[in-house]
Amino acid sequence: MPGFDEWESFYVIVGAAAGALIGLQFVVMTLVAERPPPRAAETGAAFSTPTIVHFSAALLVSSLMRVPFHTIAPAAVLWGLVGVSGAAYSALVVRRMAKQPAYKPDLADWLCFAFLPFVGYVILAASAFEASSHPEEALLAVGASTLLLLFMGIHNAWDSVAYLVYVSMRRSGSDRSSGKDE
Repeated sequence: MPGFDEWESFYVIVGAAAGALIGLQFVVMTLVAERPPPRAAETGAAFSTPTIVHFSAALLVSSLMRVPFHTIAPAAVLWGLVGVSGAAYSALVVRRMAKQPAYKPDLADWLCFAFLPFVGYVILAASAFEASSHPEEALLAVGASTLLLLFMGIHNAWDSVAYLVYVSMRRSGSDRSSGKDE
């Protein structure tokens, strides 16, 4: 189908990056699992799981964009479903972030873990509606939203790991050195 061919390299790069980062996140979670911080399950549902979901969404959209559809309509329906599902999931993430008691999210957390991923998914969903009348613009929007999800995933993974290393692990280390039980 015309229009998709020019995007082949883009989606190969984005899909490969998302897949590799999913694997890296699993390695980090395995290392953290040996000494989980307090309330890890609650914060994981609010902060770690969404990161994997965003990477997976970028990988899924990248894969869908390489399927040899004959028209843009089936691709638009599928990426639109990813966008609507992701927007709904982002609302769930907001609820989880607000309810978990282990960490008080700051403005940057709300922006990067909730708002910007939501925007990425909304752009993805909206571009599906515009695909038949403005295919080139819709493909640009899909590319932009996929990159936004990938970069938010990278930011959020780094933020989570940095918090675990610099704050949570340091606290548990000071508890050990002072003789306190965890």
